[in-house]
Amino acid sequence: MSSSSAEAVPLDSPTVAAADHTARHWTFDEPGPVRIGSEAHMRMFARMLLETHNPYKPRVLDWPKLDAEAHARLTGLPIWDIAVQTEGRASLRVHDYARTIRDPLLNEALVMDAEEEARHKRVLSNLVEAYGVVLEPEPEYTGFKDVEWGWMRTGYSECIDSFFAFGLFEAARRSGFFPPDLVGTFEPVIQEESRHILFFQNWAAWQRAQQPLWRKPYFLAKTAAVWAVLLWDRFVLARDLGGSSSQTNFTASSDSIGVTMSPVELMRICLEENDRRLAGYDPRLLRPNTVPFFVRLALRFMKKPKPTTA
Repeated sequence: MSSSSAEAVPLDSPTVAAADHTARHWTFDEPGPVRIGSEAHMRMFARMLLETHNPYKPRVLDWPKLDAEAHARLTGLPIWDIAVQTEGRASLRVHDYARTIRDPLLNEALVMDAEEEARHKRVLSNLVEAYGVVLEPEPEYTGFKDVEWGWMRTGYSECIDSFFAFGLFEAARRSGFFPPDLVGTFEPVIQEESRHILFFQNWAAWQRAQQPLWRKPYFLAKTAAVWAVLLWDRFVLARDLGGSSSQTNFTASSDSIGVTMSPVELMRICLEENDRRLAGYDPRLLRPNTVPFFVRLALRFMKKPKPTTA
């Protein structure tokens, strides 16, 4: 059942612990304020991604054996095809955009981002292979003529989906829906998304500042159009919660991982986990703020759920 390898490194080994700490804590070694849009700003967010890379190898991850009940819960989730396809598309879109970037440091960081997205796909593919889940054939990848649009769709989509994924993953951990060993094995993938959205948020601010005055309205309109498309995608997903859609990500509902909770509870956990996972990186880096802002705003108008008896 398990795809454990003799080369798999125990999760509690010093090597794994050191790599995990490096992936979660980083400070830019240039002192003083960093102006958004400056060369120093680009160096900061590009180096953050490169220097916090966790070199784990998907094929040697130690997938734990599951008892019959846990195995049935895991394999019964209707998310695996969507998850694998989402990560695959993300990798290809980032690679498409990276090929247009001439700056060596930024290009290297974008390629790293794309390779990590591809690694996420391999992790998920290895997981479902280890536990006997059969995936549907993947649709043919069709990129965008405007590769920056594809990169922006991927980046802003991850800012939305990662925020909820952080909370859902923690909710599943607390509930015991996923066994602790499986949670520990999959944890590096979840933390990696923190770095990706931090990188993208700073790229977006840097790129906006780089635009000449005459082109700024176009870039802002392009950003608004990306958000409109992504919000429509999430509306469609919310409307079709009874089924699944391969066109949107799978992290918008706690039902997707078998955890039932009130919207208020889920939102609070998402905010806590979002803050916790981003806390270890240089405070001069901009944090994704759109989704957290609207979630905090919504919580001000939502009533706390009444406590329920066991």
